Amino acid sequence: MFGIFNICKPAGLTSFDVVARVRRISGERRVGHAGTLDPLAEGVLPICVGQATRIVEYLSDATKRYCAQVVLGTTTDTYDAEGQVTSQTGRSDYPVEEIRRALDRFRGPIEQIPPMYSAVKKEGKRLYQLARAGHEVERAPRRVEIFRIDLLTYDPPVLVIDVECSKGTYIRSLAHDLGQVLGGGAHLGHLVRTRSGPFEIQDALTLELLADAFAQGYWTELVYPLDEPLLHWNAIILGEERAAALRNGRAVPMLAVPPDARACRAYSTDGEFLAVVRPDMETGTWRAEKVFAASSATTDAG
Repeated sequence: MFGIFNICKPAGLTSFDVVARVRRISGERRVGHAGTLDPLAEGVLPICVGQATRIVEYLSDATKRYCAQVVLGTTTDTYDAEGQVTSQTGRSDYPVEEIRRALDRFRGPIEQIPPMYSAVKKEGKRLYQLARAGHEVERAPRRVEIFRIDLLTYDPPVLVIDVECSKGTYIRSLAHDLGQVLGGGAHLGHLVRTRSGPFEIQDALTLELLADAFAQGYWTELVYPLDEPLLHWNAIILGEERAAALRNGRAVPMLAVPPDARACRAYSTDGEFLAVVRPDMETGTWRAEKVFAASSATTDAG
């Protein structure tokens, strides 16, 4: 079987814990997640099963949205509530307009330094490995983009913000940096991912519901098809001859020149999702980037 499950990761589990649970529940070995959530965090974690693991890279690139609780006046070494307190100023009672102005500074493209307790690599080692060994190293800033950052509630010392951002954004760093801008420090108290690409939290499944769905045989009603995260891409439809060629990994001629060189979805005339393709402008052909099995149904034959 293959497809995508929109799982609501509970706090306390790692993303890989969820992958292991889904592997056991489904009986499928090929399982992967599309975008790590810290153990402290909860919310949307798309889980790709079977052939769907081949589109993880596209789904991981998708825009994410979060509801973040920021605690003002205290900093920690991990930038979240699980870390050791590194400073405590007690400053948290700011005018609302001052907080809004501080949030405005993070809107748009920004340079963000990843936290020491992160999976980013430095000279072949994960930063969290260095941090646990007592080493703090200089980290290169990374360019990310904040599309939305709005204040939802403010009850000192806690404020809650709605953040929509690009791949690679650390909300822990955002909370820490907000505290630096305000002057009294801050850390991330709690985090809920409310959207990842097309997957929304109101549609997310608990692991308990997923287990029941497999036990009772109604899981096919809950799984999303392979192309679900790619529906915002352009699509091409191939006749029988070109579809057969593409299935065999051969380039197929273009019948019309696309507006750009971005990847597209390729379908057969009967609606079967065949492949992710990219145009080769020099040869005037579509070349397959990923070719999928003969059927995009949720169950494999046999």
